[in-house]
Amino acid sequence: MDTKIILEYLSALAANNSREWYHANKDSYKAANAEFEKLLQALMLEIGKFDSSILHNSPKDLTFKIVRDTRFSHDKSPYNPAFRAHISSKGKLPVPVGYYLMVKPGSQSFLGGGLFADMFKDATRMVRDYIAGHGEEWEKLIHGTEFEKYFTVQGTALKKVPAEYGKEHPQGEYLKFKSWYLEYPIKDEELADAEAFIARAAEVFRLMKPFNDFLNRALEGFQMPAR
Repeated sequence: MDTKIILEYLSALAANNSREWYHANKDSYKAANAEFEKLLQALMLEIGKFDSSILHNSPKDLTFKIVRDTRFSHDKSPYNPAFRAHISSKGKLPVPVGYYLMVKPGSQSFLGGGLFADMFKDATRMVRDYIAGHGEEWEKLIHGTEFEKYFTVQGTALKKVPAEYGKEHPQGEYLKFKSWYLEYPIKDEELADAEAFIARAAEVFRLMKPFNDFLNRALEGFQMPAR
């Protein structure tokens, strides 16, 4: 796999973000996308050493389109110059949570974990209830030495703790959240050596797994809303 091809294509797309350029360089897109899928496959094999639930997936089923929905955005650029994938036991669905990879030049790449989607009210309620009922486990998890060395829990949040939990709840700050996720930044130079990057990414994802496991226990039985 050649990560240089991926970065070069995405950099060129960022500089020439138009439908005309995209279609004139479709072969370059296909080549870069093929390399990204190879990267995903190799990464999945490493993740599979500590989480075999993801191994049945095909890389092409885990990726997201680069075409942007610009209907409600001030930015009318037609493409997002990034390759993205979500790896979980049920593919790229946001639940169950899994391992998220975004490759975007300009050192905007990152490895992610947890629940990024905050539009599913049932999922938010389920996680809040679980944190509220397993506060000691939550605190031990997010304040572990290795965890704090690499991660900070992020997410969109309310200004106040929801009334049903009480404003003095010990985990009140986290009960404000509507989503709970982790991001580990990746610099462009770290992507230059594909094998070293895969080893590093797999180790970061291994450290994220207990966080994902906690959220997935909270989300057990969640049903995606019908379209």
